Amino acid sequence: MSESRKKRMSMLDGLAAVGTRDGAPMMSSNRALRSARDAVDAHRVWELDPELIDDTRTRDRLDPSDVLDLRDAIEANGQAVPILVRRHPEKDGRYLLVYGRRRLEAVRGSDKLDKVRALIASLDERDAVTAQISENMARRDLSFIEKALFAQELVESGFGNQSQVAEVLTVSRSAVSMAISVAEMIGRELATAIGPAHGVGRPRWEAMARALEESSADRSVLAALADEVHIAAQVAMVRDKPAEDDVSVAAFETVMRRLAARPAPRRQAAQTPSRRSLRIDGRKAGTIRRTAKGLELQLEDPGFADWIESEAQHVIEELHSRWTAREEG
Repeated sequence: MSESRKKRMSMLDGLAAVGTRDGAPMMSSNRALRSARDAVDAHRVWELDPELIDDTRTRDRLDPSDVLDLRDAIEANGQAVPILVRRHPEKDGRYLLVYGRRRLEAVRGSDKLDKVRALIASLDERDAVTAQISENMARRDLSFIEKALFAQELVESGFGNQSQVAEVLTVSRSAVSMAISVAEMIGRELATAIGPAHGVGRPRWEAMARALEESSADRSVLAALADEVHIAAQVAMVRDKPAEDDVSVAAFETVMRRLAARPAPRRQAAQTPSRRSLRIDGRKAGTIRRTAKGLELQLEDPGFADWIESEAQHVIEELHSRWTAREEG
């Protein structure tokens, strides 16, 4: 292998380490990222005008503007790690971003830099999205709600069904299904207003989703409440007052307190039991209804219903075991 190719591959290996908590490169063990690395053409790093690069990728972060520190570092020390782009399939002379959004935005926002260092790869749309997903998973710093919204958008954009998305994200299909269910219940407007909320894991987001369903709270009002927390933090910074370590966590807690403070809905004698649709790979699979006496499940597919009936004892034991483990955790 030539020295130039070794250097080129080494730089791509470094891409996977950017943003990880321990800095350990993970690309060498990731098939999608290795494919992106192997697809890089020309034995050089290019200096590109950032305005020639379009970012049409599926959004994966709730706070992509957090680049000020990175901009200062690049201005002081240079851009050590290039971004990865591919040639635009329809516009000659333009490029599409594969990954490196924060580095690209840092250079775009700089008064001192007018070029971004980039590697150019020959990838189609699906390979580019797969590489983006794999790079995000390698960074391991996406919060639960960011991953949930990302999975939801991948399914809705036609990238694949839940099973295919689960395979690319290297998680179980049930984990993707559960995450999308939470994302749908929270809603993108409210989730974006709250922010990534690192450290707030799945159980607490699920608790918020349940509270929203039970209270029928106005998500727009809650989103405005979360916005107020972020605005107050910004005002505090202007006044040189210490702010929360993670304002999005404070926004999450504020919304949860508001939900907890809401009075429980008054039950009416002839109140209609709550009903929720169940979906499999984006298609309606049945409904689940909470009644005064218990839980009622209706399935659309008769064959599947027959199987559930025959396996009911094993299924309920497994679900009860998972519920018990979560309660103990």
